[in-house]
Amino acid sequence: MNCNKIKLKEGINLHIINTNKFKTNLLAVFLTTPLNRENVTKNALIPMVLRRGSKELTNLEEISNKLDEMYGADFNCGVDKTGDNHVLKFYMESINNNFLPEKENILEESMKVLLDIVFNPLVENGNFKEEYVESEKENLKQIILGKIDNKSKYAYERCIEEMYKDKPYGLYKYGYVEELEKIDAKNLYEHYKKMISECKIDIFISGEIDEGAKQIAMENDNIKNINERQPIYNKKSQKAEEIEQERIIEEKMEVSQGKLVLGLEIGKNDKDSKYAALIYNAILGGTPTSKMFQNVREKEHLAYVAGSNYVRHKNNVFIRCGIEIEDYKKALDIIKVQIEDMKKGDFTEEDIKNAKTSIIATIKSIPEEQDSEMMYYFGQEISEHKMEYSEYEENVQKVQKQHVIDIANSIKINTIYFLTAVEK
Repeated sequence: MNCNKIKLKEGINLHIINTNKFKTNLLAVFLTTPLNRENVTKNALIPMVLRRGSKELTNLEEISNKLDEMYGADFNCGVDKTGDNHVLKFYMESINNNFLPEKENILEESMKVLLDIVFNPLVENGNFKEEYVESEKENLKQIILGKIDNKSKYAYERCIEEMYKDKPYGLYKYGYVEELEKIDAKNLYEHYKKMISECKIDIFISGEIDEGAKQIAMENDNIKNINERQPIYNKKSQKAEEIEQERIIEEKMEVSQGKLVLGLEIGKNDKDSKYAALIYNAILGGTPTSKMFQNVREKEHLAYVAGSNYVRHKNNVFIRCGIEIEDYKKALDIIKVQIEDMKKGDFTEEDIKNAKTSIIATIKSIPEEQDSEMMYYFGQEISEHKMEYSEYEENVQKVQKQHVIDIANSIKINTIYFLTAVEK
């Protein structure tokens, strides 16, 4: 494996990706915790508060000055959903020691600053700094309210929300405005401490790394101070509710273009079926030669945008289209024809070949970007299924037409979501 996993403590792992393709080192800390309604907003707020200052670097100016001293290092953070887990992400990118004008250990300094921000926050009177919490609550409120600004993304999120109603994956990763009112510096800090003591902690280092990297992490005071734990996170994801008939959700808003999203459930969920699902998605709507693109967009001129994406951790395919509002029924009928044609095997060996070429090109591009490679190995860590790129490619190449047909016939439409205009 190109990624070397080292157990620092129970529930805390270091992952070293040794590569000489870049002049920078990329460091990351991922905190993985179960998604739930009670804590999703607090989780989203925590990185925003932590980035404001640590015990050592107490404000944004001090952090910025420190990054400048480290030859313009860059810090970033955010949250994401991986299956039924909420992942708090913290990144530090800095120049590799080999490219410095003088002999310095910027890797060690980068690790120190990153771990300090994440695990040694600024505390006043036993709580987070109240000014930072209140300020970031307002910033998070604007992010949540801004959810509707990108209508295509909003429609996609709403389809997931309806499809996974009352389930973890249906939660919005940034949380909810009404929950912000309940958060203060005290209860947020209490939640932070509890989460840090229970969550799965993964530290990644990507770059031209020497043998001292493990020692840097193990000797860091912040790591020494963290307790061992049996990490609490979701190893298996809940499926969307099984329904006899597809749900149709229509929402009206001031829009000039309709947004149509279909959430599809894949019935087959064994290890090998996921590769056939990748091929299925590519042929259906994942490439410029796909059925969605060629038939719905190019041939029938019913969509400005027409495609699909496969969500591996949930084993779902989502079809997404931007259409004229009056074309809703016609567009939906033609989309359903494409789904039925896949079940009948109405696609060619050439389609399969093109799909495989596209997927393998994507696999080959993963090591070309440090963050992509990091997320590849992190995804494997969460799913507990390790695989090198070559094995991934081999499994894709093994997929035959009948495998794709089997996947197609296991698929059901769960939810149809349509964002349409308010009637004049």
